[in-house]
Amino acid sequence: MIKIQAEANVPTEHGTFRMIAFSENVNDWMPHMAIIAENTDFSKPVNVRFHSECITGEVFHSKKCECGQQLDAAMKYIHENGGIIIYLRQEGRNIGIINKLKAYSLQEKGLDTVQANLELGLPADDRNFGVAIEILNLLDVKDINLLTNNPEKVKYVVDSNVHLNSRVPLQIPANEISKGYLKTKKDFFGHLLDDNDK
Repeated sequence: MIKIQAEANVPTEHGTFRMIAFSENVNDWMPHMAIIAENTDFSKPVNVRFHSECITGEVFHSKKCECGQQLDAAMKYIHENGGIIIYLRQEGRNIGIINKLKAYSLQEKGLDTVQANLELGLPADDRNFGVAIEILNLLDVKDINLLTNNPEKVKYVVDSNVHLNSRVPLQIPANEISKGYLKTKKDFFGHLLDDNDK
């Protein structure tokens, strides 16, 4: 069972958030995080984003994906409207950064993101959003508006004890490099995206 290991207020360019680290072990260097806006009203449906770690997109601003831009957009939205970002340490759809770079190398040879993972003998997407539900339960959040384009995240909430009040789209416009990546998200994973070819 995960539990709160540490928490503090952290000022960011988007505003100040309460950041809480969750793990089973206090010595875990890679805890999951809850990032909570100061103005969050827990008596109403809470805006929530499940966000999986993406070092290439968030730290190095890779153009291959929209993860960094989605995190920025979610932080801005939640600072303005209240809510929580649950930051999950599931790098590269939970295959890790080493395998992610191997997959990138295969993509340079023409494979898409799913084909590259499968070529490496890995799942197309190995993420588990059950821990996000655990965190919501620990925070006593019972009713949410989920910021997502991913129907799998919606399903996790619908199948849980947390009530889904609404889904809030969080779409980032495609660039010339990310267009194929987003097309795979839409075609293979069924992400709820507008046509990115426009």
